[in-house]
Amino acid sequence: MARTSGDYLEAFGGDRFPRARAYRDLTASRMMLREPTGLDRGFGFSERHVQAAWYDPTWRPHELRSLDGEPVWVDSPGVWNLEAGPDFLGAVLRVGRERRRVKGDVEIHLRASGWVQHGHADDPRYRGVRAHVTWFPGKVPPERLPPGTIQITMQRALEANPHFSFEAMDLTAYPYAARAEVPPCSTVLRGWSVEQRQALLDAAGHERLRRKAAHLARRIETQGAAQALYEETMAALGYKHNKAPFRELAERVPVDVLREIAKGDAETAYAVLMGVAGLLPEKAAASWDEATRRYVRRLWDRWWKVRSRWEDACMAKDAWRVAGVRPANHPRRRLVAAAALWTAAPKLEERWASAPSGDGARVVERVSDELMALPPGPYWGPRLSLGGKRALKPTALLGASRVRAMVMNVWLPYLAAQPGIEFRAEWLEALPRLGSHQILRQAAHDLFGRDHTLKLYGTAMREQGVLQIFQDFCMNDRSRCARCPFPERLAAFRAEGG
Repeated sequence: MARTSGDYLEAFGGDRFPRARAYRDLTASRMMLREPTGLDRGFGFSERHVQAAWYDPTWRPHELRSLDGEPVWVDSPGVWNLEAGPDFLGAVLRVGRERRRVKGDVEIHLRASGWVQHGHADDPRYRGVRAHVTWFPGKVPPERLPPGTIQITMQRALEANPHFSFEAMDLTAYPYAARAEVPPCSTVLRGWSVEQRQALLDAAGHERLRRKAAHLARRIETQGAAQALYEETMAALGYKHNKAPFRELAERVPVDVLREIAKGDAETAYAVLMGVAGLLPEKAAASWDEATRRYVRRLWDRWWKVRSRWEDACMAKDAWRVAGVRPANHPRRRLVAAAALWTAAPKLEERWASAPSGDGARVVERVSDELMALPPGPYWGPRLSLGGKRALKPTALLGASRVRAMVMNVWLPYLAAQPGIEFRAEWLEALPRLGSHQILRQAAHDLFGRDHTLKLYGTAMREQGVLQIFQDFCMNDRSRCARCPFPERLAAFRAEGG
């Protein structure tokens, strides 16, 4: 029987990420939240993923269907509730052929059984619920729900979209609740030594990377190594705001097709990616210099020859977020990096699947240098934007921070997903720190208090640990942590030495 993504999360990589087991034992019962956002066995994604799919029109299907077979349109998904109670407040739906208007709250679970298991049937805060939305099909007995509640499952509608992917979501882009002024976990951790706190973060960091590798291993099995790695690198090039459209582009132009057409020529690959992305200008701007005009003409000379292959499958320009994006991070420039990365020889999936030699620091440095040195070509070397002014010095296609993120989130998980490679713990210790940012600072403040020392998470692995704990337990906290057995489980972790 084929293994599911959740199976991989349960079984994959324990030998490669040995400290992950301690963190998994700590979180096994998903007890940190009264309404868990933890992973569902056999599925591999969290309740928060489904909440984001409901909330965000980028993902939410235009038309859903109730379990009674009626069509459902969402006029408003409601306000994302950051306090106790239903997940979304004041949603507006149109239901049935007559499009009757239904207004009320929305509660979301992975499975229908969550409604009863979480005690909502007897909780007065949920009396205003008018839609119970789940990922998996399943029905709550109507008498356990508020009168008139519509039951909706999202799985079939979302899986019918060939470009939908939970991996494309950036869960930190959506609202998350503020925790209690003094979170209970902070109170418990206050008495821990520095070594004990760091052991917790190391374990959580190992688990974070193990999960990334497990997801990639699953995709390699279903899509092949080249396509799986291609989609991950494309998503990483898109970063936060354009992660989803970059992944969609990788699905519309599979790597085998890109290589077949490009035949090793990066400029041809770039023309195809730009054309399918809807980012290749159809008219010359009046401000363009002659070099830009010639360059765009060359791209069109390559694109028009294969354009019919994507007759009606090109992406819309508004699929991309460009407002407020720095010129160096613009999708047009990032696609230059993608074209260079995936037309180079030997093939990237083969280079990265070879067992690295040397100590961990040198291995990571070599991969980083390779990404930093991607050739921009004569046009893009001195320019940050199409038609922009030439600079005196060339600018790398990928900055140092993006390279660090790709090493952490793509290269290392891909290496760990290769069963034939002897995985070395020193590679984990040599990973580059991603540096401080808002979520890292907030999560560390919640866990360790305002006056904690930055040395607590002064390694890449511990930074990852802080982020994993935040993702698992802080995003939907709603200050209910005091009513869960997390403190006892933390005490057990401490007693067992992590």
